[in-house]
Amino acid sequence: MLRIFGLFLIGLLVALPALAAEAAGGGHGEHGLIVVEFLLCLVVVILGAKLGGEVFERLNQPAVLGELLVGIVLGNLTLLGIGILEPLKSSDALAIAAEIGVIILLFEVGLESHLRELLAVGMSALLVAMLGVVAPMILGYGASSLLMPELPWYVHTFVGATLSATSVGITARVLKDLRRMDTKEARIILGAAVVDDVLGLIILAVVSGVIASIAATGSASVNFGDAGIIIAKAVLFLAAAVVLGQFIHLKMLGLGKRFKVAGVPLAIALSNCFLWAGLAGLIGLAPIVGAFAAGLVLEESDYHDFTLRGEESIEKLLRPISSIVVPVFFVVMGLKVDLSVFASLNVLALAGAITLVAIIGKQVCSLGVLEKGLNRVVVGIGMIPRGEVGLIFTGIGAGLAVNGEPVLGAQLVSAMVVMVMVTTLVTPPLLKAFFAKE
Repeated sequence: MLRIFGLFLIGLLVALPALAAEAAGGGHGEHGLIVVEFLLCLVVVILGAKLGGEVFERLNQPAVLGELLVGIVLGNLTLLGIGILEPLKSSDALAIAAEIGVIILLFEVGLESHLRELLAVGMSALLVAMLGVVAPMILGYGASSLLMPELPWYVHTFVGATLSATSVGITARVLKDLRRMDTKEARIILGAAVVDDVLGLIILAVVSGVIASIAATGSASVNFGDAGIIIAKAVLFLAAAVVLGQFIHLKMLGLGKRFKVAGVPLAIALSNCFLWAGLAGLIGLAPIVGAFAAGLVLEESDYHDFTLRGEESIEKLLRPISSIVVPVFFVVMGLKVDLSVFASLNVLALAGAITLVAIIGKQVCSLGVLEKGLNRVVVGIGMIPRGEVGLIFTGIGAGLAVNGEPVLGAQLVSAMVVMVMVTTLVTPPLLKAFFAKE
């Protein structure tokens, strides 16, 4: 079946130029041609993502790595003299689809990170999260400035900010497979991951805001006043999103209960997601900050009346949508990777150095475990994977520009993707090995 699926995708790739030419000559007009091109590109991306995800799932690896690898392959076919998929890289419509995918992804992360758990994390989880953000950021800044001294300070800062992220979904799956979810180490890791998400998003908001200010003013000097305003804006927005967001959400649910039409719970949930994502964008923050906040305040119990009358849970309702649009983001992220840059030893050294400090930086967080007798190494290993969160940060860095130059250029994007893949791949075997020693 996998072989048939692959052959179908290859056939579609071969036929794509002819299909596009037919659309161009069929009197569709410029708008119609854009729509046709987007639809054909979307078919390639969705099927390619599922094919790559399936291969990696069969290898007992996260599907996200397969989706990312498919994007890398499709984006580098020009190295083999095949240029038919170049429209994928420049498609604005595909970029918007990817943006929607990452917004829904962060909404789901917020759904899994309950507000009660965030407020109830212990001191160890809090210290682990803080150290796990600060140490990689400092080390990442140092490695970037050492290997690329010609780049401005804000690029090095964004590199450090990207390394501060943690994707604990892979760790959680391994802990579940090992039946270790009830251990104190697992609880510390999961609690720290929630705090890490919030801290990481605040750092992303601040760094992105400072870079946007530099792009607008043309001054690359640090304006601590502007930085303070951005920090206050991010913190106040998250607080408002939690308090006001919960109030608005409950009011919408109260009104929605009067509707008899199907799909009301999903419509309310997604409306809240897009509302807060849009508001975050309006005040100069990344839309994913608002999407995460919208998911954070949403509780499954809020939809109890809907489930009583036969509606599915929000997680189940979202799954078909996210399974289609979220992989689009990872494939598009892979399209940004330029394999030709790895012909340079400097880029290879950069990728190796960033990966090394990414791993070492998260080991520092194990010092935050206060309880005696716990396996601190396991906690440090559990915080290593960057996964989708690292890719989100990288994607935002690639989209920011100062004087027409992206903050994260092709070399840095490629190095970051290597870091994400390595940290994601090494975590499961390391966790199994160190838990087995017990």
